[in-house]
Amino acid sequence: MPLLFCAPMKMMFSAALLLAVSSRAFSQDQAAPPADLWHIIQSGGSAMYPLGAISILGLMLIIVLLVSVRRGAVVSNRYMQAADALIRKKDYLGLLALSHRHNEAIASVMERALNFLTKNEAASMTEVREIAQAEGVRLSGLWSQRVSYLADIGALAPMLGLLGTVMGMIKSFAVVSGSMNGARQAMLAGGVAEAFVATAAGLLIGIPAMAAYAFFRGRVQLMISDLEAASTILMAQIVTNQRKSNHRD
Repeated sequence: MPLLFCAPMKMMFSAALLLAVSSRAFSQDQAAPPADLWHIIQSGGSAMYPLGAISILGLMLIIVLLVSVRRGAVVSNRYMQAADALIRKKDYLGLLALSHRHNEAIASVMERALNFLTKNEAASMTEVREIAQAEGVRLSGLWSQRVSYLADIGALAPMLGLLGTVMGMIKSFAVVSGSMNGARQAMLAGGVAEAFVATAAGLLIGIPAMAAYAFFRGRVQLMISDLEAASTILMAQIVTNQRKSNHRD
């Protein structure tokens, strides 16, 4: 997974370096030596500051999602086996305690449902299922909301890059309106470089962000499916046990 995001960053640096060198060649007859990375970033103008901020935010968000948005955080075989054994024994208080000790999403769903069931003995199983479904919907919405921030970054970065492009071109056209001496040629090249570097930075931040969004969106869909399947199995077992108890009574 890290290779997916390292390659676009290398592309960003190389593209910015190429743009900076070509802009210098435009202003000078002789080729200039390649600029360092910090000089390239500075040549992008004021738009590079918000672009740098959202790139750091996006990287932090990707790291958090790699840790939190994973299928192992939804359900585990250990929990399912222990829950199945407790349901067969009709030990709902034990299952409630087990769910409280586990951090999986299915444990949170069962804890809410069993907490309602144990406190409301007259509650119907339909109401218990609705409580479980409500908790599942809450968790699904939370996962989707976290992932959607990457889509926001992916949409915002190119817009900020476009803003830097417009600012750089405005500077270039302001220079063109005057006489083209050596100093003005350098200013013109600087404006063009600012426009191109800001554009490249915006795209090369937005593209990995959208790629990460697509990846984590698919992972969230798998997590939601796993949660629905696990909760349906456990709730069906509880309902079956309750029906057997009612028939015996």
